[in-house]
Amino acid sequence: QVQVVESGGGLVQTGGSLRLSCQASGSIFSIYVMGWYRQAPGKQRELVASITSTGSTNYADSVKDRFTISRANAKNTVNLQMNSLKPEDTAVYYCNARHALVPSIAYWGQGTEVTVSS
Repeated sequence: QVQVVESGGGLVQTGGSLRLSCQASGSIFSIYVMGWYRQAPGKQRELVASITSTGSTNYADSVKDRFTISRANAKNTVNLQMNSLKPEDTAVYYCNARHALVPSIAYWGQGTEVTVSS
């Protein structure tokens, strides 16, 4: 069992930056692929970025070169640095922990809201 708690959302103007953090607890953090997803009003939840325990990353095309995902296994944390924010980045952002060997085992945080004003 893994608990994940997000923090760092808020309101920012177009072009601004935010840093989201996710604190995980309850299991061996290093065996989980950590990801950030987002869900905008009226849209499906989508993957923003993910990172394996060894640091391999994957990004949605819409955020490449603007967002950076990182993790600190010793601290059980994963961060998402978001730069050059656009109004279309407005969404609720969720942290996800997915077991590297059994992908059906996954845990979600409660979400943190990001609003980018134009």
